[in-house]
Amino acid sequence: MPQTPRIDGRAAARLLDRLAQAERAPWLHQEVARRMAERLPLIKQAPANWLDWWAFTGGGPAAVEAALPHARRTAVEPTAALRERSALAIRRPWWRGWMPGAAPSASVVVEPDVPAGAAQMLWANMVLHLAADPVGQMAQWQRALAVDGFLMFSTVGPDTLLELREVYRDAGWPAPHPPFVDMHDVGDQLVQQGFADPVMDQETLRLHWSTPEALLAELRGLGANLDGDRPAGLRTPRWRRRLLDALRARAGADGRITLRFELVYGHAFKAAPRPAPGAPATVSLDQVRASLAAHRRGAKDL
Repeated sequence: MPQTPRIDGRAAARLLDRLAQAERAPWLHQEVARRMAERLPLIKQAPANWLDWWAFTGGGPAAVEAALPHARRTAVEPTAALRERSALAIRRPWWRGWMPGAAPSASVVVEPDVPAGAAQMLWANMVLHLAADPVGQMAQWQRALAVDGFLMFSTVGPDTLLELREVYRDAGWPAPHPPFVDMHDVGDQLVQQGFADPVMDQETLRLHWSTPEALLAELRGLGANLDGDRPAGLRTPRWRRRLLDALRARAGADGRITLRFELVYGHAFKAAPRPAPGAPATVSLDQVRASLAAHRRGAKDL
């Protein structure tokens, strides 16, 4: 059975509000968006419209709009602060270079509850591992897409921050984050939510820092410990010194500290709904007449 993340919903909401105050999306999210956009040629027919799920933190507009310049983008944000931040980015998008006379972005910002069947493509970059209910998130995606609509998403896999988990384990501390779900289990969950032909793949990035302080600052810009089972209360300066010393001890011969990130990419289609087993099939009178006419024409040709 796939492991269900133990994400604290209130902590996740605080994180999203903090990320909404940033100048732009985390650089890693922008890089993942660029790499995911390289897979857009998989779509045989370019979508006329697409949903940018958790748009501001996903950092994907520039990459997608470069590949799909004529598709209308709708930004879907989970909090009021992020909706306001996305609206500001739409009015003056930083990736257009702040040039006077630049064409306006064909975008709108909507509430999280988008109309059913609203889009031909749904783009969700670095969202799933932050969702308090990832399976429920998939159900929202399935509902929002039109039949034969295309889902593209990314998340992180279990090898992400493996070295940091080792530091915590060696010190006898609880894990520094909730468990990350294996990509094969994610694929199974997509099928259970009505998606067809899910394709999952992954790659590993190794990031390096010159100091443990720089490493922790970078991780804070990417997220937070959202584990619902994390210790209550604040950590002490003494605990922080122990963490910094443990990270510093893991530096390589070049003096840099390395952490890995397992990036998981997935895409799937929204399949047409199938009748439940044993459910009666409904055929219109016009379909019956057309079938009989075709049968008669075939009989005459014999």
